Amino acid sequence: MNFQLRFHRSISCLVSSCLLIAIEWQVANSCSGGQEPTSSPIVSNTTSQLRSPAEMYRPSVTPDRIILTWNGDPATTQSVTWRTSCEVQKGLAQLSLADPGPDLESEALSFESQMEDLSTDLNMARYHSVTFRNLQSGTKYAYRVGDGVNWSEWFQFQTASQTSEPFSFLYFGDAQNDLRSRWSRVIREAARTAPRARFMIHAGDLINRAEADSEWGEWFGAGAWLNGMIPSLPVPGNHEQAGSAGNRRLSHHWRPQFTLPENGPAGLEESCYTLTFQDLRIVGLNSNEKQEDQVQWLDRVLTENTSRWVICTFHHPMFSTGKDRDNTALRKLWKPVLDKHRVDLVLQGHDHTYGRTGLETPTAEVSETVEANAASGLNKLQLYTGSVYVVSVSGPKMYGLQRHEFMPRQAEDTQLYQVIHINGDELQFEAWMANGELYDAFTLRKNDGQINTLIEQVPNVPERIRLPAVRQKAAAVFGK
Repeated sequence: MNFQLRFHRSISCLVSSCLLIAIEWQVANSCSGGQEPTSSPIVSNTTSQLRSPAEMYRPSVTPDRIILTWNGDPATTQSVTWRTSCEVQKGLAQLSLADPGPDLESEALSFESQMEDLSTDLNMARYHSVTFRNLQSGTKYAYRVGDGVNWSEWFQFQTASQTSEPFSFLYFGDAQNDLRSRWSRVIREAARTAPRARFMIHAGDLINRAEADSEWGEWFGAGAWLNGMIPSLPVPGNHEQAGSAGNRRLSHHWRPQFTLPENGPAGLEESCYTLTFQDLRIVGLNSNEKQEDQVQWLDRVLTENTSRWVICTFHHPMFSTGKDRDNTALRKLWKPVLDKHRVDLVLQGHDHTYGRTGLETPTAEVSETVEANAASGLNKLQLYTGSVYVVSVSGPKMYGLQRHEFMPRQAEDTQLYQVIHINGDELQFEAWMANGELYDAFTLRKNDGQINTLIEQVPNVPERIRLPAVRQKAAAVFGK
């Protein structure tokens, strides 16, 4: 009896296993339309198939790549951009006050989107943008996007206040590589550290290949719902530039997917811009092209500024922290303007290391050569301007570090994100490592008509600098 019971159970298990395998085979083949897979299967004991980038990042009638930005006053406007397939003939956004109850649709207003088609290396997609206007300041709204049938989930955002209220925001250096696998944890940890952040600054090199739609898909996927809740302010890096040498241009992806201010110099719309968030004037510059055209514009913007705090962000650093790198021509053009107006904080990327100055920085007139710059130029010519310059990296690509005496805190081989708090006459800066541990901090305090006071608050964490043997090995492998 026991033998028969075991025998029947064994046969039953065998039949169930065969049925399960057959069902899995049918499901796998039905997902691919019964056709042969376009890529080799993963070597494993499952029936999983390696999906091609074209399949993974194919647009559909359901909105994706939803992102908040601004191209107007953050107190009274909010822009949203999203992507669908070209089947969608009309895009819609619905907006409602963020009521505590679930019935958002009954009071929602509908807005038709502007549409722009984009042909990429993988597909043809349709991008939609809507700017909500005449909003109430300091108010939370709920919105969703779609076509009237296929809707996104409901997201929320809050407009800026018309008065001086404390707020925080996030700043990221280059994300660039391995966005899905190695950068996603950084932006998500940042949201845990600063869950009430009002916006995110991205200082260029969001991706590695300007026209690679799969990389843009990974970037949007890493930010996921955060992009739909916290507005982004990106500036382009050299990896957002496409085309051959001598004919470089901004990626075709940039303007369809980011709705940004068009108040910069001619030809730099949505890549060089300015806006004001409460007590903060934000200036985003494009350090890749038309650098001279931005000098007069920057000087005018800063001359007309009435905000208490000023932050500039651009990709290529005034003072390089990467080994054997320098941006002498850019420094000669832009630093005199930054010095003249005592810009409080300058946020940069590009060098895949971390470095932060004090209030004392070298002048713009330094030696032309990288060798002289590193050996005797930058470290000896000091100017007490009151501006703090930061270079940071959030992605996994790392370079060797160039040490500078005027930088009290530096790091290499470290992924970071930064949280900046503004409260009246104080600006608090925090640099956090990817694991959520504080690495650097300081406070700037405003002094009427005088240079800011800087209060160092560096935590008791060892400086992350490669040992000489590690540096030599990295140089041999990566050339940096």
